[in-house]
Amino acid sequence: MAGAVDLSALKQRASSGEGGSAPAGGVDVTEANLEAEVLVRSNQVPVVVLLWSPRSDASVQLGQTLGQFAQSDGGKWSLATVNVDAAPRVAQMFGVQAVPTVIAVAAGQPLASFAGPQPAEQVRAWINSLLNATAGKLQGGPAEEQVDPELAQARAHLDAGDFEAARQAYQKILDNNPGHPEAKAAVRQITFLQRAQAHPPGAILAADAAPDNIDLALAAADVEIMQQQVSAAFDRLIELVKRTSGDDRTKVRTRLVELFDLFDPSDPEVIAGRRKLANALY
Repeated sequence: MAGAVDLSALKQRASSGEGGSAPAGGVDVTEANLEAEVLVRSNQVPVVVLLWSPRSDASVQLGQTLGQFAQSDGGKWSLATVNVDAAPRVAQMFGVQAVPTVIAVAAGQPLASFAGPQPAEQVRAWINSLLNATAGKLQGGPAEEQVDPELAQARAHLDAGDFEAARQAYQKILDNNPGHPEAKAAVRQITFLQRAQAHPPGAILAADAAPDNIDLALAAADVEIMQQQVSAAFDRLIELVKRTSGDDRTKVRTRLVELFDLFDPSDPEVIAGRRKLANALY
């Protein structure tokens, strides 16, 4: 997941000042924190992943039940919630076809699951069975990771929606440790988000009306990424690469590579985009 970014969640947080409306008692999971909050965390305690939608009353009710149990159990297990509307690619990773779906993860591997609404007593019994099955087999206990104070501060700025402060904090970490993976990805993602939000609402229409205007095309591609139209953004710039040369081509190609780097390198749309770019160049 290194370098992955959940742009829809970042956009929502930036515009609303909130981090989502996940059920109480759990952590809201996106592509950006999936590894830390589910895979890594599951080496310490079982992680119960609820894939839900605010449009589903059954999802909301099940989330409330799980949240109450998570709080009453005092850290014996962790609740992670995935809003499939805000993070559809995470839902795809879990192979979920309907909500609500609950998947238990331990030691980085799926252990048990169920789909659909369940009575509270059955949910309680399922959790008890999970705890019994994993007892003594994980590292256990609250998170033992010692988080660097500067990293913790940068994350706090990001959680608060203060993107400029977060970018500066992460940049400071990068200045001292140029290879820091989280800081590198965060600076790249936040820089993109700040730039994309500065574009006018009609950026796509303006670029469509003047297809050879490089600046308009770059702005439109940013907006399309924000709107989760990833392939459209890539294709727009690849077509422009074909029609340009010299410094203009370099400018477009450089921006396109920056957009590729916002996502996991194994993302199918990134792989397809890089292949198309190579064909356009050679």
